Amino acid sequence: MVDFKLDKIDLKVLQTLQDQGRITNQDLADLIHLSPSSCLQRVRRLEKTGVIASYAANLELGSIARHIMCIATVSLRNHTQEEFEQYEELIAAIPEVVECFTVSGESDFFVRVICPDMKRYLEINGELLSANSSRVNINTFVVMKENKRFHGVNLKTLVDG
Repeated sequence: MVDFKLDKIDLKVLQTLQDQGRITNQDLADLIHLSPSSCLQRVRRLEKTGVIASYAANLELGSIARHIMCIATVSLRNHTQEEFEQYEELIAAIPEVVECFTVSGESDFFVRVICPDMKRYLEINGELLSANSSRVNINTFVVMKENKRFHGVNLKTLVDG
């Protein structure tokens, strides 16, 4: 959480930038009915405070290269803080691991991997299995079709106002 209150204009700036990351400051200012300098001040404040973490392009990987996407559930045998930290460091070091979530329930982690082929995934799976001194259980799901891509969050569903 930020140490200042986000107002309705901030939320509109954030929603717009999330939907249209390449919008010009002038167009953003026009859309939210601010002067360009006031708009830019808000955007810079949101960037400086970490509310806007980064800007990125959503790529259509299928038009760039052949690849597979796998989602793996990972369960550690021992649930010590040290074990979790070691595993998180391992996951962070594997570039094909594009997302990882610590979760509650039967599994400890959900890991999303994007790599060129099943051969490489099996190598990654081996790294995930053998790098930890304790027993690790991994269940892998190969993604057949991406039905709904993440393109941001509708802020109206999370924030009153």
